[in-house]
Amino acid sequence: MIVNNDERQWTWLDEGLNSFLQYLAEVEWEDNYPSRRGEPAKIVEYMKGEGHDPIMTNSESIVDLGGNAYHKTATALNILRETVLGRERFDFAFKEYARRWMFKRPMPADFFRTLEDASGTDLDWFWKGWFYTTDTVDISIDEVKLYSVDTQNPNVEKLISKKDKEAEPVTLAAQRNKPLRKRVEDYPELIDFYNKYDEFTVLPSEAKTFEAWVKQFEEDERKLFDPSMNFYAISLKNLGGLVSPVILHVEFTDGTKEELRIAAEIWRRNNLQVEKIIATRKEIKSIVLDPNLETADADTANNFWPRRPVKSKFQIFKDDRDKTNPMRELKDKSN
Repeated sequence: MIVNNDERQWTWLDEGLNSFLQYLAEVEWEDNYPSRRGEPAKIVEYMKGEGHDPIMTNSESIVDLGGNAYHKTATALNILRETVLGRERFDFAFKEYARRWMFKRPMPADFFRTLEDASGTDLDWFWKGWFYTTDTVDISIDEVKLYSVDTQNPNVEKLISKKDKEAEPVTLAAQRNKPLRKRVEDYPELIDFYNKYDEFTVLPSEAKTFEAWVKQFEEDERKLFDPSMNFYAISLKNLGGLVSPVILHVEFTDGTKEELRIAAEIWRRNNLQVEKIIATRKEIKSIVLDPNLETADADTANNFWPRRPVKSKFQIFKDDRDKTNPMRELKDKSN
């Protein structure tokens, strides 16, 4: 790349791109090369700490030049290459920048515009978040709700209700009351119709009402009334402020797994909270957000559903405090 960048004005446009290219060279040099810059997980502490300036800060005003112009820029471009655009589109666009601005003096806007133009992708959200703010990536799986279709078919719904009731825990009072002798045992004449009535029995009137109601739907529409379908509503919160693609690793109870890669445009209507629906006949066992640490998420503890324990350690030590008792010593001495 032979491009005349203004390093004094925009250090990142020179040293940041060099750091990114250095990272690409390092990973091709050998396996497990100890790269200091480029991997998203390694920029987290800098982005969470104080002295974190936007990348688009004049070089003379940056508090931490290495973390800002070198490290964060290299990481941002790596995320753009691996997660946002993909290697093929990014590499083409980056080469086009080097070709288009060879022997010229580009400004940041020229770099942004060229990558968007060559990749055919609107990256305004990416430049704004990564280059113009000090926001961090911190997406949390806030809540997961399970929905199913109400078929309104009494033969189906009452059977489901019966199973749900049987699965309910027996209260402590009910357990203790069960051995008690009941009044109706001594006076069987008190037993009436509702003592033996099964509340989950489908009445003829209910069946007739359903038959009349379902006739308004076409045959294809009736397929929607599938009680085996599960609809999981995953509520995601953007706690860090920096919008990002959402990568979900979903594991089902039958042992199968699936990865969902959702573009950052999911945040276009609400950049603070969104909901993703997963429709499946399987039962979800667990969900992991950003399983491969590719978005520089600042707090991975909230990336799991169900929540996992937060691991930590404590040290064992002896109490080395001075246990001298002046009053006791002087009293013993006087005696």
